[in-house]
Amino acid sequence: METLQIIFLALIQGLTEFLPISSSAHLILPSQILGWEDQGLFFDVAVHIGSLLAVVIYFRTEIWAMLTAWIASIFKGVHTQDSKLAWWIILATLPAVFFGFMAKDLIETYLRGPGVIAITTVIFGLMLWVGDKMARNELTEYQTGWRKALLIGFAQAMAIIPGTSRSGITITAALMLGLNREAAARFSFLMSIPVILGAAILMSKDAIAGDLVMDYTELLLGVAVSFVAAYTCIFFFLKIISKIGMTPFVLYRLMLGAVLCGFIFL
Repeated sequence: METLQIIFLALIQGLTEFLPISSSAHLILPSQILGWEDQGLFFDVAVHIGSLLAVVIYFRTEIWAMLTAWIASIFKGVHTQDSKLAWWIILATLPAVFFGFMAKDLIETYLRGPGVIAITTVIFGLMLWVGDKMARNELTEYQTGWRKALLIGFAQAMAIIPGTSRSGITITAALMLGLNREAAARFSFLMSIPVILGAAILMSKDAIAGDLVMDYTELLLGVAVSFVAAYTCIFFFLKIISKIGMTPFVLYRLMLGAVLCGFIFL
């Protein structure tokens, strides 16, 4: 790939992984407008690793606190707010793992078309607006509870449908269940860690099995750009989300869906 293409696609992955605007919708546009070929599995792995490093480093203090508290809850029976949050994140991950394996072939066969992505970009954008309007802004992520965590996990499982946006649907569900905007985003971002890690592992296995050729310079550039974009996105999103709400992202999704429909159906 050309350097400009690498930087552009890595920026898209890094930004849209955490913004509630659908990464799959954005990855259609370069191919539709510029005629770019598929970037390949190894590059997909690289940009996912960049995003994973960004969220892990940003939340390193919280992750370490959850990890040590989670271990203590297992071996010492000591339960704290950090250990409970860790268990809730694990619980919320299970539906995505289950439905991801069960529905993988169905999704890839019938629901990966650009028309589906255009429509889901709009529909789930409207759901985000409804969730933001319903938000009671009462709870932090440490007050989620296992029932709400499981429901958010089922919402995350819906993100296997392209155009849904993993962060968008989980933030929507969290807002509907009473979390405040920043807590909803933080819980969503923490939930992304096992999901992105799992996706990177699966794509790595497919890429290795496919005996694809790697260009390490391209991969390292993809990791670096995706990391910077994702870290910057997380930092500013959490700074401003309680003030601006979800409306700007809803409007953006509606416009994006209209543009995609224009390219696909006209």
